[in-house]
Amino acid sequence: MNKGDLVDAIAKGAKISKASAEKALNAVIDSVGATLKKGGKVAVVGFGTFSVSQRKARKGRNPQTGKEIKIPAKKVVKFSAGKKLKTKVAK
Repeated sequence: MNKGDLVDAIAKGAKISKASAEKALNAVIDSVGATLKKGGKVAVVGFGTFSVSQRKARKGRNPQTGKEIKIPAKKVVKFSAGKKLKTKVAK
């Protein structure tokens, strides 16, 4: 499923226009992104929790040359599925 498919599903499920569904989806994505950027956490009961984790700097290898490289530290987004979502996937 891509973003277009998701917009179609939201429009059909909520009985709203595709334009309204796309605006709603974009608002959710923007809100989640803004909260995570501030270091916050977004929890949707039954769906899951989005959070930010700090990945430490580490050493790696260039697969083509075998030369050791430094991989810098960075923030990454983590998602932990909620119980309801896990149950739906397991069926």
